[in-house]
Amino acid sequence: MEYGPAPEDDSAAKAWLASHSSTFGSFIDNAWSSPSSLPTAPSHSPADGSFLASTAQSSPADVDRAVASARAAFPSWSSSPGHSRARHLYALARGLQKHSRLLAVVEALDNGKPIREARDADVPLAVRHFYSHAGWAQVMDRELPGYEPLGVVSQIVPWNFPLLMLAWKIAPALAVGNTVVLKPAPATRLSAALFADIVLESGLPPGVVNILSGDNATAEHLATHPGVDKVAFTGSTQVGKHLQRALAGTNTKLSLELGGKSPVIVYDSADLDSAVEGVVNGIWFNQGQVCCAGSRLLVQESVAEKFLDKLKLRMRSLRVGHSLDKAIDMSALIDGAQKERVEEFIQIAKDEGADVYQPTALPTDSDFPGASKGHYFPPTLVTNVQSTSTLVQEEIFGPVLVAQTFRTPNEAIKLANNSRYGLSAGVWTEQVGLAMETALAVKAGVLWINCHNLFDAAAGFGGYKESGFGREGGKEGLYEYVKLAWKKTKKQEVPQSVIDSSSDWGKPKTPPLPSPTASGSNPLHTVDRTPKMYIGGSQKRPDGNYVLPILDHSSSKLLGQVGDGNRKDVRDAVQAANKAAGGWGKRAAYNRSQIMFYIAENLSIRRSEFAQRLDDMTGCGLDAASDEVDESISRLFTYAAYADKYGGSVQETAFNGVTSAVNEPVGVVGCTLGDNNPLLAFISAIAPAIVRGNAIVCVPSEKYPLAATDLYQVLDTSDLPGGVVNIVTGQSDVLAKTLAEHQHVDAMWYFGGEEGRYNVGRLSAGNMKRVFIGEDRDWMDKQQGEGEEFLRESTEVKNIWLPIGESMSGAGGAY
Repeated sequence: MEYGPAPEDDSAAKAWLASHSSTFGSFIDNAWSSPSSLPTAPSHSPADGSFLASTAQSSPADVDRAVASARAAFPSWSSSPGHSRARHLYALARGLQKHSRLLAVVEALDNGKPIREARDADVPLAVRHFYSHAGWAQVMDRELPGYEPLGVVSQIVPWNFPLLMLAWKIAPALAVGNTVVLKPAPATRLSAALFADIVLESGLPPGVVNILSGDNATAEHLATHPGVDKVAFTGSTQVGKHLQRALAGTNTKLSLELGGKSPVIVYDSADLDSAVEGVVNGIWFNQGQVCCAGSRLLVQESVAEKFLDKLKLRMRSLRVGHSLDKAIDMSALIDGAQKERVEEFIQIAKDEGADVYQPTALPTDSDFPGASKGHYFPPTLVTNVQSTSTLVQEEIFGPVLVAQTFRTPNEAIKLANNSRYGLSAGVWTEQVGLAMETALAVKAGVLWINCHNLFDAAAGFGGYKESGFGREGGKEGLYEYVKLAWKKTKKQEVPQSVIDSSSDWGKPKTPPLPSPTASGSNPLHTVDRTPKMYIGGSQKRPDGNYVLPILDHSSSKLLGQVGDGNRKDVRDAVQAANKAAGGWGKRAAYNRSQIMFYIAENLSIRRSEFAQRLDDMTGCGLDAASDEVDESISRLFTYAAYADKYGGSVQETAFNGVTSAVNEPVGVVGCTLGDNNPLLAFISAIAPAIVRGNAIVCVPSEKYPLAATDLYQVLDTSDLPGGVVNIVTGQSDVLAKTLAEHQHVDAMWYFGGEEGRYNVGRLSAGNMKRVFIGEDRDWMDKQQGEGEEFLRESTEVKNIWLPIGESMSGAGGAY
């Protein structure tokens, strides 16, 4: 059967461009600025190279005006009733619906994606997000008690889904009361400009949404602007790391949705024909220019040859053509630079000995005028690769699928997790038990079972590891745009002195020598009880064999000595934590709760001993010390209670199946604590982390560490597996630096001073650690010291999509 061209009419899109004289400025305070005095950048169709429009490059002054406009609009918008914001978001949703065809055509022209995908996936999903978040605006006061909006939000979106990414970011930000300054990608600005017209038509108040255009310099100025309270970025991991470093220590909230190298696992028990369609949708949707593209195919060895033959046959029927042709499967890449990048990867594959299969012919000028100027690349399959091959490890961001084989499910899971990314994955099998076991074992934020590329506003989207942190969509996505009302910290500028001294921060200081005066006035016990490190469930001597004296509150009596930990001690602790994390995270929540209760029970038996120790160190008085011990026991009970009550939820998606949000452990948590309430702070950190299945390496108060080291025996007698809690004493900043730099620490918690907050945030960008950073808290205050905030920081939300019904084809997809 032959398919002729089925072109979409673009006259309405051209008329809209003409209404703006095919030239756009900045959209600030509900008005288009004149672009006459600024340099402009042209937009061309990736499909045929035709000119579409010119867009002014926003100046630094434009960024300042846009942020000022959003700041001026924030008080009235954030204080408006939820119902009022809901009506505005509803109006935006209706506006997108009314102009859906125009939006789809503009998106297909500007981005180069097939009109079928823009019409049937991008625009409907954008509409869905505004409708869904209109609902969240309506019920925010009841569903998010104790939270308030952040303020002005900077949002930077990529070129692969310009309109959809705009909706994912603007809708939740507005719903909870923030105002927005958005910058679309330089290559795709037109759908954002059309959205600005819809903003005007809908009656949204001035300053609530502002849209700028510009290059990387504009994005940098916007992201680091002192008037911005939150940055939401979707793009490359490299830029994400840069932003994490640039915003360290500023109290700017940051969420990052970055790259991916997503595996698709096909077991021999899969419906192979459906799996072929799922793989096709997973990698060649939007020309493979998708962060969650299923670009790594893992096929069970027993069916690999048969499956790859079926896939190659299907590839021969894929049609590549103009983006406005409704009868094509793929169109052009975004620009020449992206095409060159993909071509370079294919050459690398050939140089490394891989086999490259490309059956599909590309369009020529005889097919339509300008085809030779389009940036086309054929659907490509690469086989005969190794786990270390460049194309297996690196994100290509193009229509290239890399295939490997495996023998057992355990091998498949190991191959799937052999990546620094963790955005999404697909699993194909008719065995539900195997599917769920694999979905839970693969480290990724989204798992599709017998389907691929399914999205919904009710389900969060986001990744693990170097795929970023934070979620977009679902209730979990709302937390990215709110803060706890009790937190009064505001945006701040990092002092230049802190920046200048960053290379010296965390360097070890010379350990103090013995103090004859102090030790003579209060000699240690005849049998020395100097606590060692607590690593892997055992006490370990410090690698450096240096100790730090711990004096009483008057600095006149020597209470004891603790090891002065170094990099090797941290290395050993992280190794022990990684070894323990897998098994501990898989234990039943009930079992973890029992152990938490045992810790509380054993601590209560030694209540008076711990109270005396606190009073000796801090001089707080026995009554206050006893209160701290009692609150520590209560906090252990709190998290024992949450052990089986924070597992996740079923998401209400528009999908014929079950979408489950599972709260998984983050992995290995590094934690450094200040000097406030040394026992309670320690309990408040380790309890939520371990009860949710993490392992932790904790650096207790440098000044009062004996409150933590006295817990060794409590932990030993409470059935806690070795390595789940590891305690390294010593100079806090030295150990914090090592933890922040460590590649096998998944999250970093730091409660301390300004220098530490800046440097821990900056250094954690090395492997995109999740960071939980702030000043030392009043841990006796339940608002500050316990609750859902700590549980959220202890978990990653994984959304698992599982189709149901015999009539379900299984392929699923975004369209």
